[in-house]
Amino acid sequence: MAAASSGEQPGPPDAPEPEDFVYGEDEFVLQGVAWPGAAPSRFDRALLGAWQDRMARGLFRYRLGELPTRVLPGAMGLVAQLNPQRATERRPPQAIRSLTQPFDPRQFNFTRIRPGEVLLRLRRRTGGDPPPLDRVLVAINVSPLERGHVLLLPEPALGLPQALTPQLLRFGLEAVLLSAQPGFRVGFNSLGASASVNHLHLHAFYLAHPLRVESAPAEPLLPERGLALLRDVPAPALLFYAAGADLRGLAEAVCGLAGGLAARGLAYNAFATRGAPPAGGAAAPGLRVLLWPRRPSFEPEPEAGAVPAAALCELAGYLPLPAAAAFRALSEAEALRALRRPLLPEPELRRLAAELLPPPGTAGRRPDT
Repeated sequence: MAAASSGEQPGPPDAPEPEDFVYGEDEFVLQGVAWPGAAPSRFDRALLGAWQDRMARGLFRYRLGELPTRVLPGAMGLVAQLNPQRATERRPPQAIRSLTQPFDPRQFNFTRIRPGEVLLRLRRRTGGDPPPLDRVLVAINVSPLERGHVLLLPEPALGLPQALTPQLLRFGLEAVLLSAQPGFRVGFNSLGASASVNHLHLHAFYLAHPLRVESAPAEPLLPERGLALLRDVPAPALLFYAAGADLRGLAEAVCGLAGGLAARGLAYNAFATRGAPPAGGAAAPGLRVLLWPRRPSFEPEPEAGAVPAAALCELAGYLPLPAAAAFRALSEAEALRALRRPLLPEPELRRLAAELLPPPGTAGRRPDT
C-alpha cells in the first residue's frame, strides 16, 4: 500500500486551516460495534462527509466507485478486490535504501499536499499542558484503495521519517474507537516493508468485510506483556490486545517492540482493528494490534502481477489487485505463498519476542533458560 498525494508543490501560505475535530475518551465507541455495522458516529460522519466532498470536487486521481470484490474459497476468507486504477494512476514509490534513511525534503513529502486534501485536524481534548503531539492531520490518499482511505499525519513540517511512534499510533488507535464501524482499520508500513514515502504517516480506511485476523484465536506468548502469537491467519503475526481505553500503554508496547525490530535490522508492518480477545470467538469491544516482523526489501516494487503484494492490507487478508485476470483466478494457496514469503519463520518470531519483551524480572536471561 503506497501513500500518495497529487500535489507536488506546497500550498499557498494563506491556505485556510483544516477544521478541528476535538474529541475525548467519552466519545470512544466501546459497546455495540458488530457486523454489519451501527449508525455512523460523529467521527464517521465528519471523515466520510469530507472525503466524499473531495471526491466530488475532483481532488483524487480517479473516481472510486463500487469495486468488484470476492472472498477466495478456503479457510482464510481472503477478501480480493479489483482496483486497476490505483496501479496505473498512483505516484511511483520513492527509492528506499535503508531502515534508517533520513527524511529528505527534496523528495515528495506531505508538506506538498494541496490544502484541499486535508479533511480534518484531530485534536485530543486534554487538561493542563498539551502533550508533545496533541493533534494529527487527516488527509486523503489521492489514489484510494477504498472509501474513506486517508492518511494520519503528525505535523508535516517536523519532517519525521517513517518510523512508528507511540504518539502517532495512539492517535490511530483512538480513531478506531471513535468510529462506530467494525470495518474501519488503521495500519503502518515501515521502510523496507512497502512504505512508499519516507515521511511519517498511518493509513486508515473502511472495508465492509470482516477479516479472519479479527476473530482467530491466538496462543499466549508473553502474557505478562500482553503479547500473543496469531498463527491460524493468512500471515502469522505477533498480537497485542486491549479491552478498554488504555491506549497509551498499548501504543508504547507495540512501538517498543517495533523499535527493537528496527534496531536488529528488521522491517515490520502493523495493523490495528477491532477484534476478539486473544482466546478468540465473536468480535468484542477490544482492539487487536498485529505486528509482522520481516526481512527488509529495498528493491523497486515489481510490476503488477498475478499475486498480491505483502503490505499491511494484504497481510491482514485484504487483497487489492490491479489485474482482472488475477482477480478472477487467484487461489488462496497462491495468495498465502506470496504473503508469507517475506515473513520470519515462527521459531524466529518466538525468539525475538522473548528477547525484545522479556517477562518482568528476567531481562538479560537467555530465552531458553
